[in-house]
This record gives sequence, C-alpha cells and structure tokens, in this order.
Amino acid sequence: MITPLFAQSMAAYNAWQNESLYGAASTLSSEDRQQDRGAFFGSIEATLAHIHWGDRAWLHRLAGTPAPAGGDLASSLRLDSGWAGLVAARKATDAEISNWVAGLSDADLQGDLSWYSASVGQQMSRPIWLLIAHLFNHQTHHRGQVHAMLTAAGARPDDTDLPLTPGLETLS
Repeated sequence: MITPLFAQSMAAYNAWQNESLYGAASTLSSEDRQQDRGAFFGSIEATLAHIHWGDRAWLHRLAGTPAPAGGDLASSLRLDSGWAGLVAARKATDAEISNWVAGLSDADLQGDLSWYSASVGQQMSRPIWLLIAHLFNHQTHHRGQVHAMLTAAGARPDDTDLPLTPGLETLS
C-alpha cells in the first residue's frame, strides 16, 4: 500500500523529470525528435506523447478529469497540437497531477477501481493504490526509454536519481 506522501513525492519527481526531458528534447530538431530510434513507440516525440496520453487516461479514471482524445494505443502517439502544444500540455498535466495528489487522503487510496482496458480488451478491476503507483511507474518506465534516445541523439537530460528531486524536503 502506498501513502498520499508517496504519491506527492512521485508527482514532484515526475514533474522534475518531465521538465528535464522536454528541455533536452527541445534542443533537438523536429526531425531528430521524430526519428525512429527503435524504441517501443519509435521516436522521442511519439514516446513522450504516449506518456502524456497515458497520464490523461489514468487521471480520467482516478480523478474524473476529461478523457484523452482517442481510445486506443495508436491515438496515444499523435501530437495533435504539435511539439509546442505537447510541451504546454505536459506542464499543465504535471500541475494537475500535483494538485490532485495534494488532496489525497488515506481513505482515497482504499477500494478498487473498475474500467474497460482497450489494450487488453476487457473489463478490469484493481486496487486504487496500485493504479496510482502504476500511473507513476508507467511514466518512469517510458521516460527511461526517452532518456536513452535523447542521450544517443546528443542531448543532455538531468540526472534521474529520485533523492535529488527538488522540493522533496518540503513534503510532509
């Protein structure tokens, strides 16, 4: 079981890491960001778009926010508003995640959540605390892929060590 403090810490970490990766990606040309680099989702841009889409899908399920456009994996790779739009949307979503977890209580982490998973084609039900941990784990997993692609492209994202997250000392 996780705690609200865990969720708040992970939200701070993810916002910090997203800022780092988006900043590093912004130093590359559009062609470099869109180049297929052999990762699961191909390019830096497609992987970042997928992470963002996944966050919007989980926020919809967990916090009742609007669902992201499209309901399948293919739609998670599109940048409908271009690179600048994705950068702005990422910042807004990170702020939304931080605001949402700031209001979580222990009681909010109890119980199960049911939803239809298009990726496995069936109704699912899992503990809410596990799904919140998944929200952050999904970001971390795919950001690792982006970090590797950025490094290979010559960009320099920040360190990724969780204890270095700015502001963690202020959470309680």
